[in-house]
Amino acid sequence: MIREIVKIDEELCNGCGVCVPNCHEGALQIIDGKARLISELMCDGLGACLGHCPEGAITIEKREAEDYDEVVVIAQMIKAGKATVFAHLKHLQDHNETGFLQQALGYIKANHEAVPFEISEVHELLHSSNKQEVAGSGGCATGSCPGSAPMAFDAGGFKMASPTSEVPSALTQWPVQMHLINPAASYFHSADLLIAADCAGFAYGNFHNDFIKGRKMVIACPKLDQGQDIYIQKTASLIDVSKVNTITVVIMEVPCCGGLSRMVKMATEMASRKVPVKEVVISIRGEVLSEEWV
Repeated sequence: MIREIVKIDEELCNGCGVCVPNCHEGALQIIDGKARLISELMCDGLGACLGHCPEGAITIEKREAEDYDEVVVIAQMIKAGKATVFAHLKHLQDHNETGFLQQALGYIKANHEAVPFEISEVHELLHSSNKQEVAGSGGCATGSCPGSAPMAFDAGGFKMASPTSEVPSALTQWPVQMHLINPAASYFHSADLLIAADCAGFAYGNFHNDFIKGRKMVIACPKLDQGQDIYIQKTASLIDVSKVNTITVVIMEVPCCGGLSRMVKMATEMASRKVPVKEVVISIRGEVLSEEWV
């Protein structure tokens, strides 16, 4: 049958990465400085990434696709290089597409003399645990996204602060979702602003005390939210109209979350005022991985 699928013009693509968090299926990654469709299997052809490409490098094409052919796909990806192939293999593994993964491995083994890597490297890639990947490289060593990879882990030494007392909320304004806020609201004027990824408040145990306290907060998801150009405009308005004092951006370590920092950067470049911006990265285990002014 004929189906629609993303097409990327590599000559136009500048590797900015704005498209990546807007691909809901995680089929796009920035590899070797270019946006790549690492898994045609996961591309639904709806074009959620289309309007977010500032260079117009992404289009939708219609082509014959009666049956998905992993052998054809992996053969094409080998031409793009090792990084693209490895990202695709991990993508298949993370989504439990074991049948397609075996087809890809079969092709690689049968054509091992023509591939630009060793078979042992593939085995090492696929047999490394999620825990090792996260500990070793922030979860993105191979280009795969732990944000969509299911995993379970022990809460470690979690203890309630006190079984008889309630922890008060540090939130001092409403609403908090970026689409719902009014950047001109009086409580934003000259405030220290917190822009947080939706997941961060659940991952980090002391989020209210360490991040919300003393700040006005807005939340957003750079992977799932629509109309993110509005987010950029609202952030720019918070800088110019409400004259916020500082901006703290709290994101998760997963690649899609980086889109929130990029949106804030675009807003600061659009705004006429200059404002200090701090980026805090939280691990999926709820630890602060980095905290720096950017």
